[in-house]
Amino acid sequence: MAAPVAPPGWGAHHEVMTTDDVQPILDALKTVAVALKEESVPFALAGGYAVYARGGADSRHDADVVILEEDVHRARTALKGRELEVVDPPEDWLFKVRHGGEQVDVIHRLASGPVDRALLGRAREMSVDSVVMPVMSATDLLVSKLAAMTEHYCDMSPVLSMVRSLREQVDVGMVERATGDSPFARAALGLARDLGLLPEDEEQST
Repeated sequence: MAAPVAPPGWGAHHEVMTTDDVQPILDALKTVAVALKEESVPFALAGGYAVYARGGADSRHDADVVILEEDVHRARTALKGRELEVVDPPEDWLFKVRHGGEQVDVIHRLASGPVDRALLGRAREMSVDSVVMPVMSATDLLVSKLAAMTEHYCDMSPVLSMVRSLREQVDVGMVERATGDSPFARAALGLARDLGLLPEDEEQST
């Protein structure tokens, strides 16, 4: 199977959104998160909202959560049981959930590879608009971001913004090992290093 190129929530949009803009999306996200929590479906917040929750640059345009592929059916059943609309897009690595005119992408395969228990295990519980939910580690967020870069999607601005705002939370060595085969990732990390955005000590905790 081909890995996704640019997962939802990782586009080249950089404007800051207002509270009025994001509250409907947050409400949809919280509804999905609570449903998954109540049914004990392991998940983690991903994408721009995860970056923002960790103190990163405001890039909240889409709400993404990640789950294991083996839990897709259980997650769909749980969400449909809350009378949420579950939509199947053409892509085979996610499904979408609609709530109040907004949608949440439920992803089981990132550009960096399938979502696994190790990735979910590295997530940290954080409060997102008063709802506690697991949030992907800064290291995994950066790996996923870098892995999505191709010759057709090679905007380094959001990558540099993420590195600048989350660098103290990122294990740079782990990022470099995970993305070492990608010339685009190597170029982005090299530029970040040249700009002094990466920590001198690469043994940072996630």
